[in-house]
Amino acid sequence: MSSHYVPNTKVPTLVFPTSSQAARHVALMIESLIRQNNSAGRPTVLGLPTGSTPVGLYRELIRLHKEQGLDFSRVITFNLDEYYPMDPNDLHSYRRWMQETFFQHVNILPSNIHIPDGTIQPSEVEDWCMRYEQKIRRAGGLDLLVLGIGRTGHVGFNEPGSTKHSRTRLITLDPVTRRDAASSFFGEENVPHQAITMGVGTILDAKKIVLMAFGEHKARIVQRAVEGPITDAVSASYLQQHTDATFLLDAAAASELAAFKHPWTIGPVSWTPQLIRKAVIWLSLKLEKGLLKLSDDDYRENELCELLREHGPASRLGRHVFNEMMGTICNTPAGTTPSTVLIFSPHPDDDVISMGGTLIRLVEQGHKVHIAYQTSGNIAVFDHDARRFADFVVQFNDLFDIDREQSERVRDRVLTFLDQKRPGEPDSEDLLKIKGLIRKTEATAAALACGVPPEQLEFMDLRFYRTGTIAKAPLHPEDIQDTVKLLEKLQPSQIYVAGEMSDPHGTHRMCAEAIFEAVRIVRSRGLHFEVWLYRGAWEEWEPHEIERVVPLSPEDVEKKKQAIFRHQSQKDRAMFPGGTDQREFWQRAEDRNRKTAKTYDLLGLPEFYALEGLVQWRG
Repeated sequence: MSSHYVPNTKVPTLVFPTSSQAARHVALMIESLIRQNNSAGRPTVLGLPTGSTPVGLYRELIRLHKEQGLDFSRVITFNLDEYYPMDPNDLHSYRRWMQETFFQHVNILPSNIHIPDGTIQPSEVEDWCMRYEQKIRRAGGLDLLVLGIGRTGHVGFNEPGSTKHSRTRLITLDPVTRRDAASSFFGEENVPHQAITMGVGTILDAKKIVLMAFGEHKARIVQRAVEGPITDAVSASYLQQHTDATFLLDAAAASELAAFKHPWTIGPVSWTPQLIRKAVIWLSLKLEKGLLKLSDDDYRENELCELLREHGPASRLGRHVFNEMMGTICNTPAGTTPSTVLIFSPHPDDDVISMGGTLIRLVEQGHKVHIAYQTSGNIAVFDHDARRFADFVVQFNDLFDIDREQSERVRDRVLTFLDQKRPGEPDSEDLLKIKGLIRKTEATAAALACGVPPEQLEFMDLRFYRTGTIAKAPLHPEDIQDTVKLLEKLQPSQIYVAGEMSDPHGTHRMCAEAIFEAVRIVRSRGLHFEVWLYRGAWEEWEPHEIERVVPLSPEDVEKKKQAIFRHQSQKDRAMFPGGTDQREFWQRAEDRNRKTAKTYDLLGLPEFYALEGLVQWRG
């Protein structure tokens, strides 16, 4: 699948199969602009964003500089925003982030870099913002401005209520925006309440605008921005009025657009088997009528006349999709002959949260289940838990007359660091080790609750994760080789992989990329097995996507909940991304599985207590 423009959007929207392809496309646009202006002796003025979305873009620009000689010496940059107040040396400073992520790797002149100043006095902010606007104008205006989009629809930090004519200013951050930033700051209480941002009017003055959005969690707000009305409730919707603005999306971020969600409503389509299945299920759920109850009139009255004419009547279409969905129901996910099964878990709890019922079923049916925990998950442990465990070890050693001196030294180092630790400061090496051990022992206990003994667990500790912060390093070649070695050692009949890719630079996506590349390598060497994708903690497969569901009884769900509950250090972190729901992981997992079962029931399929959905990856 190549990139293509989406029909019937109010702003040009280009969709790529992956976020990396979209990032490369933007990098090539910037390269072309810079080379053209360099040849003419003109500067290139860029507006730049921060966050996880543009990381791939910056890495590609660095590659173009180092490998193809792209010269940044004439480039002038203006960043969109900065938290306020914010020391430029703070770990969360956008100025520091830009230096470490991009500027220090290319030959841009320090005098050509402009980033909002988070240290100016409150009384001077207004005047400073006016001067920032003047600097942009004196540079000739922004030739190209790259944007991301927040869940509130903000571009820069232009939160709901920002007007079309707003300029660079100090703004109060929306609670949703602060919650979304909480993980980067190690707690919402550490996120600043304000930021300095370019205004909507400043943004719209740019000659060319490119907005990048990746992942399912951006899909709904992207749909509102490119298909909905222009409104100050979604500042990105103002881009509909720009003469040269383009949205660049990956397939996940485009999933709520009409051309993807229900393309038959905007024009003729080619009725592939997959699209037929999607349309019939969509109609059934929309009308709340079972698949076998749909009539010809239901199709005619809901923009599916073409489907009815080409593949009808309704009874035939309903039976066909009904039989397909019946075929997804599977009580023996690895077959009836005992075999080796390998489950990959990006974090130490994704296995039981997302496919714990299937895991339990596999064990009960006699399969030898191995679980590979790809990362330590240590950054998700609270400081107070680490403090408690450090003290526990000392008292444990004292209780059993084990050498106390060394453990006391470690504990004292940890407690001293914690007592002096600033909000949001990365953990010390000692603290990371303790937190990693906490996650490891919890994962071992959870696996045992599912019937998997410790000798069948692999703690891979992939290298890309070992930064000690939310931001991750690029995937390391040895991460892939370690995965290859594990596959060749175990030679499984099936593997299970977390298929949730919402964050383009998140742990799940990186872990999946390592596995997929490893699978390609071992397949080229003659090792073949099935690859099944389960969804992560936040999303479930859409019903038309599901290729296999494993029925769970109330007893199965209870066992799964007990396994999840072993992850005690994660109990307080059980919230939807950026949301306010504080229910524990086990409750969320049960709700998700019961919702899938309810969907099957609405389609007129057999009724179950709960279902876990899977999709097969074919490479």
